Amino acid sequence: MVVAGGVWTGYRQLSKPNCSGDVRLRVAAAPEIAPAVRAAADEWTSDGATAEGKCVQVQVDAAAPVEVAAAIASQQGATLTGVGPANGATQVPDVWVPDASTWLLRLQQAGRGLVPQKATSLARSAVVIAMPEPIAKQLGWPDKKLTYSDLLQAMQKNSQMHPGIIEPARDASGLSGLLALSAAANAAGATARETTVAVLKGLAVGNSTVAQDLLNKFPTSPEPAALATAKVSAAPLSEQALISYNDGQPPVRLAALYLNPAPPALDYPYVPLPGLDSVRVAAADKLREVLTGASFRERLSAQGLRGPDGVAGAGFDAPRGAPVDDTPGPGQGEQSGGAAGGGLDAAAVDRALRTWTTITQPARMLAVLDVSGSMKERVPTAGNKTRLQVTVEAALGGLALLDDSWALGLWEFSTNLVGNQDWRELLPIGPLSAQRGRAQQALTQLKPRADTGLYDTMLAAYKRVLEGYDPGRVNSIVMMTDGENDDPGGGLSLDQLLTKLKKLVDPKKPIRVIMIGIGTGVSESAMTAITKVAGSNSGVYLAPDPAKIGEIFLQAIASR
Repeated sequence: MVVAGGVWTGYRQLSKPNCSGDVRLRVAAAPEIAPAVRAAADEWTSDGATAEGKCVQVQVDAAAPVEVAAAIASQQGATLTGVGPANGATQVPDVWVPDASTWLLRLQQAGRGLVPQKATSLARSAVVIAMPEPIAKQLGWPDKKLTYSDLLQAMQKNSQMHPGIIEPARDASGLSGLLALSAAANAAGATARETTVAVLKGLAVGNSTVAQDLLNKFPTSPEPAALATAKVSAAPLSEQALISYNDGQPPVRLAALYLNPAPPALDYPYVPLPGLDSVRVAAADKLREVLTGASFRERLSAQGLRGPDGVAGAGFDAPRGAPVDDTPGPGQGEQSGGAAGGGLDAAAVDRALRTWTTITQPARMLAVLDVSGSMKERVPTAGNKTRLQVTVEAALGGLALLDDSWALGLWEFSTNLVGNQDWRELLPIGPLSAQRGRAQQALTQLKPRADTGLYDTMLAAYKRVLEGYDPGRVNSIVMMTDGENDDPGGGLSLDQLLTKLKKLVDPKKPIRVIMIGIGTGVSESAMTAITKVAGSNSGVYLAPDPAKIGEIFLQAIASR
């Protein structure tokens, strides 16, 4: 036996490819797929992995996709909506395997060249609605084929239906569920806006930063009272997460509802990041071949994941009610890889996240609206309404999305509105819960006046927000204007305004200045100069077609 073992070991060593020197390939993979990737990589390297004559060593780390995405974005000084800056501890790897291509879309929006345009899918996990089995049976599970419209109706009518979600800006399954629910709500006809707001506010109540926190909110007893009072009884989860939860033998198992239309699945893209040298590029290409081979499907099954084509390997225990056969048929044993991210709409992803962020992040905001004479101009693309009318409609729509936890103030500005003062306070900055009705009424009574005292108004607004600064909120000014500063009575020049703002800006009390330009008569250069001095992620948003102001307004306040 000793001799035979020695002969076999010698044969293994001699049969390995010759190589000199080492190259280390660093891989960061989503935690649920990392064990499968690590096992396949270890087997490859033990068999003598090489690339361009170099011996390859592969280091596979389990890393939360949100942390890696933040680190990648920080390379260009960018941040992702709802994610914030990188934690400083997560390194950018050579190869990244996040759980979904939505991360790639978001990074492509954040900065050019951060990630490649195309990637290969390694695995698949459907996004389902997880629901305690006793409640799911009330909806007809597992026999009835349900839709997201059915779920929305149940959320509105069933007192036991308490929706929840993992923070969509930080979790791919939460984002996928948000896209599906938002699409269903937007299809509600005349009540689309009200339905969307109600759905998102309901989800926000059961919002969790991490998956485990959400899972802890599901009922821990099958007793009717426990089911009725559970913090969460319906939430989008990946099929893999639901399988893992049920494997833990919880007191109340979760049913997997595969609703139509199916939301984007988690597709685990294989992403060699830009900037690799030729040896690492070659090593990454060879590792991709290993991870798209037939044997990798079996490793995925052990982790509760399907192959990229949706077909699972042997041993995969599909949830009850799964719509497709979970075992490979004749000729289905090979792993195809396939393209990741097919059919995803970057604009829809961005819009859903902006709306969600608007509703869920508490803030203190002073809204300042231009009521100069030019706001009387008609907008042909908006049914010939005036600029002020479409601006007010946008403001009212945004107001409907804001939670009662917001603090809001409202000003109008033109010239000489109060003596020689160019602005008038319509609503002091205060709890929206106590003055929502007054804000709506004030907006509907706005009328175009005289000229545009923009610079004096901006300085006064900045001082007002600074006076009552709240360190527990995002403090911001949102100014909407259709023209350049035009004050016949004198007032500040641009240079004078910038000088005074520089003296007021306090890094310990950041105030975000958002300037929204309506139409083509605004001075983008002046607005940019103001926001640059204000700092704190301030910015200019332009709506050359005033009919698009609602979309721009939402984008602006969401990106705060």
